[in-house]
Amino acid sequence: MSQPAEVDADDLRYADPDNPYLTEPDADFAPVEDLDADAAAEQADLLRAAIREHDHRYYARNDPLIADRTYDALFARLEELEDAFDLDAGDSPTRRVAGGTLEELGEVEHAAPMLSIDQSGDAADVREFDERVRRELARGGDGESAEVVGEDADVSYSCEPKFDGLSVEVVYEDGRYVQAATRGDGRVGDDVTEQVRTIRSVPERLAGDPPETLAVRGEVFIPRDAFQAHNRERIEAGKEPFANPRNAAAGTLRQLDIDAVAERPLDCFFYDVLGWETAGGSDGPERPDDHLAELDALRSFGLHVNDRAELAADIEAAIDYRDRLAGEREDLNYEIDGVVIKVNDRAAREELGTKSRSYRWAFAYKFPARHEVTTVEDIVVQVGRTGRLTPVALLDPVDVGGVTVSRATLHNPDEIESLGVGVGDEVRVKRAGDVIPQVAEVVESHSDRPYEFPDQCPACGSDVERDGPLAFCPNGLACPAQAERAVVHYASRGGLDIEGLGEESVEQLREAGLVETLPDLYRLPDRREELAELEGWGETSADNLIAEVEASTEPELADFLAALGIHEVGAATARNLARHFGTFEAVRAASEAELAEVDDIGETVARTVRDFFEAEQNARVIDDLLEYVDPQPDDTETGDALDGLTFVFTGSLSTARSVAQDLVEAHGANATSSVSGNTDYLVVGDSPGTSKREDAEANDVPELDEAAFSDLLAEHGIEWPPEDEG
Repeated sequence: MSQPAEVDADDLRYADPDNPYLTEPDADFAPVEDLDADAAAEQADLLRAAIREHDHRYYARNDPLIADRTYDALFARLEELEDAFDLDAGDSPTRRVAGGTLEELGEVEHAAPMLSIDQSGDAADVREFDERVRRELARGGDGESAEVVGEDADVSYSCEPKFDGLSVEVVYEDGRYVQAATRGDGRVGDDVTEQVRTIRSVPERLAGDPPETLAVRGEVFIPRDAFQAHNRERIEAGKEPFANPRNAAAGTLRQLDIDAVAERPLDCFFYDVLGWETAGGSDGPERPDDHLAELDALRSFGLHVNDRAELAADIEAAIDYRDRLAGEREDLNYEIDGVVIKVNDRAAREELGTKSRSYRWAFAYKFPARHEVTTVEDIVVQVGRTGRLTPVALLDPVDVGGVTVSRATLHNPDEIESLGVGVGDEVRVKRAGDVIPQVAEVVESHSDRPYEFPDQCPACGSDVERDGPLAFCPNGLACPAQAERAVVHYASRGGLDIEGLGEESVEQLREAGLVETLPDLYRLPDRREELAELEGWGETSADNLIAEVEASTEPELADFLAALGIHEVGAATARNLARHFGTFEAVRAASEAELAEVDDIGETVARTVRDFFEAEQNARVIDDLLEYVDPQPDDTETGDALDGLTFVFTGSLSTARSVAQDLVEAHGANATSSVSGNTDYLVVGDSPGTSKREDAEANDVPELDEAAFSDLLAEHGIEWPPEDEG
């Protein structure tokens, strides 16, 4: 759980949007002794709901909301509460393995449960694990291992890196690859047989003399160098880079498009035996008696086994192994976040058994998070929807304020020169406003010279234009990177809300040659058969998309202007333009001075709008688009009950904010997007942003909650919410 994500109330499955443990949770908990039973039960319920949501986002969707260590803190707190107050909840996340299957993939029952491993970053917890192992083995009684291992006897451990990837089960029968599945809920996982088959390090046929049936557990990952190279390709193609190698591997493995999986640089280490069966129970090789011997056997069968596994004579040697590997971590070409310490003797493992969600014979000793200083692995240039070129530093993942950061903005060419940053430099990273990662300074330079900003757009090759410290691609909607992002925005809720055209589907349509620019959307009816033949589509999906596209041919003017993706023209500004000029032709022909007369549009935005329409490349695309689309003139009749008032809205209202903005404007008020000295009221809904409230305080602008807003409207004879929105 690495990069934080935006959370939409409609997108939640297990928790309410106001759950305090969803995004940026405060993990600095008061001692349990300070809580009474009711408070503990309430906190535990919130934690269970939040952890279920985090599990769903992490395992099923690969879209984490919080950092790994924050999740660990929430989980540990829930365990602490349940133990201290005897809070028995049979379906608690602490009682089972996180995860679940996806409906799109078949389900596979595992040969043996794929459980979790208890973990900590504290050496005292590792030593306590060792004491518990000795104590439990001494109590074994009838167990064969109890005769060999006693409370005072030595216990040896196998030690291995703890890989940061996606756990899978792979099954071989008669030495041939037959099945692969994700961990899922630990007993049933997603069938990813064909996806894993594309991984070159997973053999189709085993070597040597394997058992008749062999089920092995492995970790699918993307090597660090391959991850950086793949992210570079995505950024230069105008796509969002992956947050970290783990998310990239997990998302790839659940792709239904096998060709797309094969293109990604996946690898796999195998590290455990889940099932070993020989013909008739006797013929074939016997299963080794200890774990390290099992790893040697897996190597002999041709499976990819990591070469860092070692035997530790006791727990102190295991702790030394972890400390040694921590010092070598940066030299490895795969991500690890600690080491796994396992009882080496298999009979002793069987004696120890399992808990409901984890093994009693294994423990993960985690590394401390990387903090702030890291290495710039590469610098690439990202092409934004409006043509702005932004240099992005691809980093060796580092912890910044509890969030794992693997990329950071360098803002613009002047910033690169000011920092003097180049590939290979050690840099300090910070999160601007606790949100956007950025490079703060070069700690130690290892590059010959600062990164040289390109003269051509990486997406289309057009000569780069400079506007002060900023760089732009002037090719507008004709630039492939800008065009693809323009199509995504055009179809989004902020545009014409064309259902079925998200980022992934637009990318698929572009790669198939069906949609290069906006007008191509309206040519899809003529290419229905090609659309229906795409992976994951079919006739019904094709017909649904075509119907959605055809329904967008007569959009409201304000919606059409917002959908074009003009820089600085969001929904509110688009409404103001539509109501001021009335028709698209009038907006398109308006001079910079005429545009500047519109409410909430200053000289800068007016110049941006004028430049957009004057760009030759944009003009050609728009002319083509207007062959299919007829923006409807704005004939909004406005009253004057709120004449002269200016409103700004923040947060969520009981009805969509756009309805509130439309309503006040229909009665003569202005609805602007930012607070200034000219603002009369800031209307504050649920989960408001902080910047508008701070601006309101600075400008002495009164705040209204929704009830006060409703009362104000009622004083002017206006109903809230509108009757047809009730």
